[in-house]
Amino acid sequence: MSKRRLQPFWGLGLIVLSACLIAVTGVWADESHAVGPVVDSAVMTNAPPVAAADQAGDAAEDTEPAEAEELPEAPIVEEAPDPVEPATNGVPAATNAVPLADSGDAEDKPVDEREAAYDNMELMAEVIMHIRKHYVDEKSFQAITFGALHGMLNGMDPHSDFLEPTAYEGLKEDTRGSFSGIGIHIGIRHGVLTVIAPIEDTPAFREGLMSGDRISEIDGVSTVGQSLREAVSKLRGAKGSEVMIKIIRQGEDDALEVTIVRDDIEVPSVKGVRMLTKRTGYIRVTQFAEPTASLLQQALEQLMDEGMEALVLDLRSNPGGLLRSAVAIAEKFIAEGKVVVSTQGRAHEGGQNVKKASGALHYTDLDIAVLVNGGSASASEIVAGCLQDHGRAVLIGQRTFGKGSVQSVIRLHSNDDAAIRLTTAYYYTPAGRLIHNKGIEPDITIPVLPKAWRRVLIRRAHVEAPEAYSAEEIAEYADAADLPLQRAIDMLEAVLIFGDRQ
Repeated sequence: MSKRRLQPFWGLGLIVLSACLIAVTGVWADESHAVGPVVDSAVMTNAPPVAAADQAGDAAEDTEPAEAEELPEAPIVEEAPDPVEPATNGVPAATNAVPLADSGDAEDKPVDEREAAYDNMELMAEVIMHIRKHYVDEKSFQAITFGALHGMLNGMDPHSDFLEPTAYEGLKEDTRGSFSGIGIHIGIRHGVLTVIAPIEDTPAFREGLMSGDRISEIDGVSTVGQSLREAVSKLRGAKGSEVMIKIIRQGEDDALEVTIVRDDIEVPSVKGVRMLTKRTGYIRVTQFAEPTASLLQQALEQLMDEGMEALVLDLRSNPGGLLRSAVAIAEKFIAEGKVVVSTQGRAHEGGQNVKKASGALHYTDLDIAVLVNGGSASASEIVAGCLQDHGRAVLIGQRTFGKGSVQSVIRLHSNDDAAIRLTTAYYYTPAGRLIHNKGIEPDITIPVLPKAWRRVLIRRAHVEAPEAYSAEEIAEYADAADLPLQRAIDMLEAVLIFGDRQ
């Protein structure tokens, strides 16, 4: 590359290049989206792609800090959602030459990676200067740079993004289990902004939003071409403010317009703990957040004291969350040293990363049924796939969302208030099954129509918090039949009876 060509932008080019080549020295420690994650494991577990719509998992989705996954309501995770090894982004040495695509010359010429980097930095510097000088509205260098970073990362996939300071702080709040918004996890599915799952007892839940609803407009503006970040920022807002969304729902001929009043969102991650029969207990995990594993342990101990010999673990409409939370929960039910999940990324960045069960408590004698549906994403799919592969649980319900990409949240050395969420790997079950875009197929499939599922959700809320509803409200939904749950109870009771006869 000639020095003459570089001269007009040499100073700025070096500045931009220096910023781009700074080593990444901080990783937001584990973990949709993700929720996540998110989520999350994703998660989220993020993540169901997952982003909590109010914030954006898999949900996990699905994204999670440092480990990446789907996140809660507004997380994107998606999830989740998994660990990233601290990386460096130094320019490869000139010896790491790669061949150019065939240009028709008699012989291929090697490309110097360093020269390629300088050429592209020069291009970027030139464009930045043209925007600064000629764009109709004056833009600061920061505005131009932030916009370029958003575009660069969004161009990779729907889950990767540049997290400006406010977005980065919001992501951290989401993984703690509280945030503001309308109360849904969202993701991009088949190119369409889709509700992964509404969060219970939130404005979105009360207005009837459902897993699988496709959001076509927000406040009259089409969502076509919007990134998860853009959608989340529009769905979030001050408590008491309104947002209008238009949704397209399977089985409905016309689009539905819903006006939702935003509110503060608190997300308890373990709910409904109770005995269903004398020997079968029930625990519902709504997302994989920081305290989820310890809350689950408390619930298990409570039910074991009440005589539990079999467990229904309900992961339906769980969008994911933090990878480490998913691992901490799955390892409670498998033997120490067994694989929980593996991630496969680029070989030169560490390749495969395997998570194995550790800890002191392993309920390996507990018979388990896991309930899943299309709103189970990211970290939920990791747990479900793990228990299924190890023969520790029978999965009942519907195919899961299929948010199995790992989003790593990497704090930036050059601006420690900002970060990037980057897809760095894919999740695989212990048997080597790819989760992303495939989901987990249950052992027993029980289709549930959207209207029937809505009735089940309301009935479930009545059962778990009867004091919050009138006798008339409870009576109206008393006949709502949760067929997957009933099938799980019947199966586990049959296993226990059979065991008694051995």
